[in-house]
Amino acid sequence: MIRLTVNGETMQLYSTDNLKQLLESLHLGEKRVAVEVNREIIPQSLHQTTRIREGDRVEIVRAIGGG
Repeated sequence: MIRLTVNGETMQLYSTDNLKQLLESLHLGEKRVAVEVNREIIPQSLHQTTRIREGDRVEIVRAIGGG
């Protein structure tokens, strides 16, 4: 189990190896999102290879279309 902060809230997760799995566990896997891990913007192409570790701070912003 790891503990991390997502959008300012502390979370405990059982099995999350990478950012893609974290987004899927939050039901955001298919959504258009911008993600920052420890103040570094992570492009979508790196979500699967970006490891999530104990104590990480993750910020997720959903893109919403409209005009």
